Amino acid sequence: MNRYKRENPGMVIGVLGCMAERLRERLVEQEKLVDLIIGPDEYRKLPGLLSRAFEGEKGIAVRLSRVENYDDIQPLRTDGVSAWLSVMRGCDKFCTFCVVPFTRGRERSRPLRSVVDEVAGLARLGFREVTLLGQNVNSYHDGKHDFADLMTAVASVDRSMRVRFTTSHPQDMSDRLIVAIAGRENLCNYVHLPVQSGSDRILELMNRSYSVDHYLKLVERIRRRIPGVSLTTDVIAGFPTETEEDHRLTMDLMRSVRFDGAYTFKYSARERTKAFEMPETVSEDEKGRRVQELTRLQHDIALELNREAIGTLFRILVEGPSRKSPDEYTGRTDTNKTVVFSHTGEKAGDFVDVVIQRANSATLFGRRRTAGTGTPGERAA
Repeated sequence: MNRYKRENPGMVIGVLGCMAERLRERLVEQEKLVDLIIGPDEYRKLPGLLSRAFEGEKGIAVRLSRVENYDDIQPLRTDGVSAWLSVMRGCDKFCTFCVVPFTRGRERSRPLRSVVDEVAGLARLGFREVTLLGQNVNSYHDGKHDFADLMTAVASVDRSMRVRFTTSHPQDMSDRLIVAIAGRENLCNYVHLPVQSGSDRILELMNRSYSVDHYLKLVERIRRRIPGVSLTTDVIAGFPTETEEDHRLTMDLMRSVRFDGAYTFKYSARERTKAFEMPETVSEDEKGRRVQELTRLQHDIALELNREAIGTLFRILVEGPSRKSPDEYTGRTDTNKTVVFSHTGEKAGDFVDVVIQRANSATLFGRRRTAGTGTPGERAA
């Protein structure tokens, strides 16, 4: 970007979003590269700041708000299959490794009615799937309605539209929400439930506010109420003071739960967090080894689970051509598994039934259903 700035001194460069406030000193004062720094709660000031920036005035607007939720500002969407819709902002959990409360502010939610109206607009535009977003989306509360109420209301807008959500905190995953998902066909049977560690000692240091036992009982309730549900998670390797025994406990939890997928990360310190003040006791090499072990274990589990799906019929939402071949199309099950199948005239946005014929750890491969092969979720003939 410095090269472009030298070639065109009149160019205006800005950084927007939650990283803007965190990096402003480096970008504005040290590197003297950026003209605009605008945090996530100051987007309304963008037009004015941009105009002044073209006149040579640098602008910084990073104040966090306890009320701004952009309820009255909707993204411009012209077409597509899936849409992402923010329903709440910020987080009140203050996990010791996480900078989100400092860069996104405290929790505040949009009114239920405004979310429902936006989803109705998406349905009119032909969108077939919507994902409700928030840093801790299942802590949503607009003063009258909780997240279970919101999910129920959104599901009722258009029963042919799939509804997903991310991301969750185990402490706030309510039984009412589980019942809501189980009771409505278009609420996807998929839950991303970050666990972060399988060690109670590390969970306490992380300020995660739940125990391994609490997490496992929650998983049990989800699976009992929502048969066939797909569960994914996040795991951090190498948190300060994490021992080999703590790491093994995390491996044991993953073997016990058998997640469909897991995002594994090496711990990385973030300024202003409590964990930033903790001594780093795990080397980068050791973090890397632990991540590799977690990744290999999850690969094996996912492969076993996907192979168990061979012969099963799934209804998938077609997303478009496969990246590897124009003769194949790709889609997604309501459990968020990617399916590749031979193209026979389908188009993006169609729902089609596919019988799974083979699988790897990341993808299912199948063929379109022929007459008499059953209903989704059943073993096909």
